[in-house]
Amino acid sequence: MFPLVKEESLVATAKKLPSGNWRVRLYIGENSNGKKLYKSFTARTKKEAEFLAAEYNLKRKGKPKDLTIGDAIDGYIANKDGVLSPSTIAGYRNIRKNQLQELMNVPLSKITNLMVQAAINEAAKTLSAKSVRNAHGLLTASVAMYMPDFVFHTTLPAKEHKVKDLPTPQQIADAIKGTDIELPAMLAMWLSLRMSEVRGIRYKDISNGILTVRNVRIAMAGQIEKEKTKTFNSTRQLAVPERLLDMIGAGNPDDYVVTLSASTIYKHFVSIILEKTGKHMTFHDLRHINASIMLALGVPDKYAMERGGWSTPSTLKNVYQHTFSEERAETDQKIDNYMDGLFSDNK
Repeated sequence: MFPLVKEESLVATAKKLPSGNWRVRLYIGENSNGKKLYKSFTARTKKEAEFLAAEYNLKRKGKPKDLTIGDAIDGYIANKDGVLSPSTIAGYRNIRKNQLQELMNVPLSKITNLMVQAAINEAAKTLSAKSVRNAHGLLTASVAMYMPDFVFHTTLPAKEHKVKDLPTPQQIADAIKGTDIELPAMLAMWLSLRMSEVRGIRYKDISNGILTVRNVRIAMAGQIEKEKTKTFNSTRQLAVPERLLDMIGAGNPDDYVVTLSASTIYKHFVSIILEKTGKHMTFHDLRHINASIMLALGVPDKYAMERGGWSTPSTLKNVYQHTFSEERAETDQKIDNYMDGLFSDNK
């Protein structure tokens, strides 16, 4: 196993200045007295400042053979920011900071499959198979951008097939009723929304009973607010039932409907479900519950995928069909009738 080396060249996250501009301080070495030296990059936007710093860092290192794996990943992330979804970029940055750290200071010219396999083996001891695969995917894509001839021969952990023992929809409805996370949980379970989508809803996104899902708020090192959903199919429109409209109420068009932090929603939800049902369930599992409900109600795949924003080759081939047809309206009504019954006081 090769030693873990502290990474000093990682491009730091930009911080907002009192002037409103954003600044990145990039470590570039030490002077003769051992004092650390930094170079500052200031721009009008966070993304631009981070891109300038990453670009400078890569040019400073010279040719690809002089770059480290960490440098390559920094360059890849900077190159893809603005093209990939905010959640994907946030995930990449999390991997860069926390995973496969024993590889980050290894020069690209020194990388071997033995090193990569050792790092993957170590990661598999504490991370899920999915997390390990995601980290390996970022690594291979980043290296390929600078050394396209390098071929990876990595054995990855097998995909896990987990069967969760989740509460019934009725148990969930009873558990969250009257709690501080009732609205966000109902939005997720009823409309099949992700946490970032629930927290990204502004009052102006709802018009004439139709919610346009296009904005996400992601909680990472700092709050990320972007008018861009996870995938093409994630940007969609949903008919909001009266019960949810009444709970949402009215507010300033630019204000968020759900103001609780992601960590508060998650912790309260997990705690409440465990206390009321004796079962462990994550907030994201509400999307799986929604999918199960649609399956049980016989909702056609076409409409289930449309409501949940899921992508498959067939839906992509049809360029995301999104039509409020009579048949789609009947589907929405069927789901609303079922969900309304769950939360009704007259059960």
